Amino acid sequence: MNAGRPSRPRGPAEPIPLTVITGFLGAGKTTLLNALLRDPALSETAVLVNEVGEIGLDHLFYEVVDGDTMLLAGGCLCCSVRGDLVAALENILRGIDNGKTAAFRRVVIETTGLADPASVLHAVMAHPYLVQRYRLDGLVTAVDAVNGSGTLDQHQEAVKQAAMADRVVLTKTDLASEADATALLARLKALNPAAIVLDAAKGEAKAEALLNAGLYDPARKIPDVKKWLAEAAVEEAEHAHHHGGEHEHHHTHHDDKIRTFSLATGKPIASLTLEMFLDFLRATHGAKLLRLKGIVQLAEEPDRPLVLHVVQHIMHPPARLPAWPDDDHRSRLVCVTYDLDPAIVQRLFDAFLGVPRMDAPDRAALADNPLSLRRPI
Repeated sequence: MNAGRPSRPRGPAEPIPLTVITGFLGAGKTTLLNALLRDPALSETAVLVNEVGEIGLDHLFYEVVDGDTMLLAGGCLCCSVRGDLVAALENILRGIDNGKTAAFRRVVIETTGLADPASVLHAVMAHPYLVQRYRLDGLVTAVDAVNGSGTLDQHQEAVKQAAMADRVVLTKTDLASEADATALLARLKALNPAAIVLDAAKGEAKAEALLNAGLYDPARKIPDVKKWLAEAAVEEAEHAHHHGGEHEHHHTHHDDKIRTFSLATGKPIASLTLEMFLDFLRATHGAKLLRLKGIVQLAEEPDRPLVLHVVQHIMHPPARLPAWPDDDHRSRLVCVTYDLDPAIVQRLFDAFLGVPRMDAPDRAALADNPLSLRRPI
C-alpha cells in the first residue's frame, strides 16, 4: 500500500461525463473548445484531440488546457475510433484507477471535421467497459453559417453531424447574410427538430448551455440516426471478423475527391510572399479549399510563429503566438481540398518560395510554372 496516497472509495465509480464536439472542416470547433476550456466548469477535464493529416497541428492551438490533452495521431476519428480513441479512453481510466493521474470530472473529444459521428458514438455506447465508466453526455456540433448550406449539400458527414447533435452551435453568423443564416437555421431545424441551436457570435455557446445535455438518446432524433448507428455496429462487427478482433483500422469512408495533405518548409517565409501565396490560392481554388490550417515562421519575426486558418475563400485574422509551442520550427500547413490535386497546391507553394522543380527540364519548368500568366491554373 502507498501510505501517502489517499484511499479511493470502494464500490463502482461514478461514470465520467463525456462530451463529443464535432462539425465539418472550418466550422470553428477548436475556437469553441478554447472558449469552453476557460470556463471553471471545465476544470479537471481531459481533452482528446483528433486531427486529419500526417502533420499534427491542432494540439498546438489550444490556449488553455487545465486537464490533459491527448492527441490521437493522423487519420479521421471514424477510422481510428476502434483503436486510438478506445485505447485513449481506457488509458484515462487506467491512470485514475492506478492513482497515477488525478480523477477527471469530464472528458471532451474534439473530432476531425471529416469524422462520422455515428462511429464515434457507437464506440462509446457499445463498448462493454467504456459504457460502464463513461456517460455519453451529448454531442455538440459546430456549423459554419457562411458555408454551412453548401457543406450540407456536398458532404454526408456534415449532414450526420448536424442530425445527430444535442446542441448545434452556429458560428460566423456575424459574417453571413441574414437570409443565408435564416435559411440554414430552417434546414437545421428540419434535420434535427429536438436540438438546441446556439449562436456563438451572440455569446450563447457557454459551458452551462452545452454541457449536461443528459444521456444521449437516439430516439429523440430523426429515424436516420438509429439507422446510422446500426450501420456503425455492423461495420464494427465486420471489421472485427476480418481482422481477428484487432482494433487497428485505416480504411477511409470519405468521398474520394476529398484529399488531405501537408506543405512544409524549414526556410522562413517573408510576410509578403505568404500573403501573395494565400491570396492567389484563394482566388484560384478557394471553392475547393475546404480547410487550411497552419503555423508559419515569418522571416521578419522568426521567434513568434503565425497561426493561419482559411476556409474556402475566407481567411480568418492571423494570430501570433508568443513563442513556438514545440521544438519543430518549420512552417507547416495542413490542407484539405475537394476535387483539387495536391500537386497543384504544392507546385504553387514551391513557386512562391522559389523552389526549383528538379524533376523537369528547364523549358518545362518555366512553361509549367503555376505563376506563369501564359497558362491558367
